[in-house]
Amino acid sequence: MKTTRRKPLASLSLDLDNKWSYMKTHGDPGWESLPTYLPLVVPRFLRVAHELNVRMTVFVVGLDATREENFESLASISAAGHEIGNHSFHHEPWLHLYTEEQLVSELAKTEEYLERVTGQCPTGFRGPGFSFCEMLLKVLVRRGYQYDASTFPTFLGPLARMYYFMTARLSHEQQEDRKQLFGKFSEGFRSLRPYIWQFPEGNLIEVPVTTMPVFKVPIHASYILYLATFSQLLAKAYWKFALTMCRVSGVGPSLLLHPLDFMGCDDDRELSFFPAMNRPAEPKIELTRWMIQELQKHYEVVPMKEHAAAVAAKQQSLRAATNGQRLSAERRRT
Repeated sequence: MKTTRRKPLASLSLDLDNKWSYMKTHGDPGWESLPTYLPLVVPRFLRVAHELNVRMTVFVVGLDATREENFESLASISAAGHEIGNHSFHHEPWLHLYTEEQLVSELAKTEEYLERVTGQCPTGFRGPGFSFCEMLLKVLVRRGYQYDASTFPTFLGPLARMYYFMTARLSHEQQEDRKQLFGKFSEGFRSLRPYIWQFPEGNLIEVPVTTMPVFKVPIHASYILYLATFSQLLAKAYWKFALTMCRVSGVGPSLLLHPLDFMGCDDDRELSFFPAMNRPAEPKIELTRWMIQELQKHYEVVPMKEHAAAVAAKQQSLRAATNGQRLSAERRRT
């Protein structure tokens, strides 16, 4: 009986950065009141996911899970079958400046509130602004996390940070805190394929946010939507080329979404400093939907937990095969 070969794996995730977190990072006043758009945006991306029959990982900020106004929205994500990930408690893209005690507190508080509101205790983490450090990774291992997803292998991080600073109202001290926002130039040399961090405390799978193979330029949805402000044809051609490069290179993409991929100027004009927020919501949602559909044509799209589990299983199989070969060689020698 002929069996159909399964498509290679790709993963889908969404960083649920709330309005206050964008304002805070941008240095805008009023973020302390924690304004939220979760009741607006969560039903939108859940509707798209349902229509495309796709499950994703949603990285949630712990502070949002302490606010009653967000409870229903956050619970609905888990109820729809999506994975809940840890996106830190305070959403500060300078975790590399935290002490070990602060990192433990940041993770523990988020775990507590996410489990209380969504019924899930996260086993995956992504740092805000792709912020991470070795100490954080070790703490994740000790707390039983399965994977990290904080690396962003691109050389363009400093350029994105420069643009962000130009649009922000930040003091010199605030800019110093954010000096690793979007990553350093050296991040571009990191692997696009999932790999394993090895520490005395144990191992941790790293699933990078995918950038274009070879060129290492961003391919996440917000970037495609920005290109669409110049040309829809260009944006679609860019995404198709990125998928072709992934297939040729044997890279299983991990596509990153953001709430603003499902919002537009007709929803909120206070976030106009973000690229593509000069467009209405509906065309952005349709283009994001199309991107996921194109991904589904070539890959089996799963939440990040399943992507990481497949990596772990493959590594275990390779180790078993290597050990078997070693034992066979030893027996032949004896």
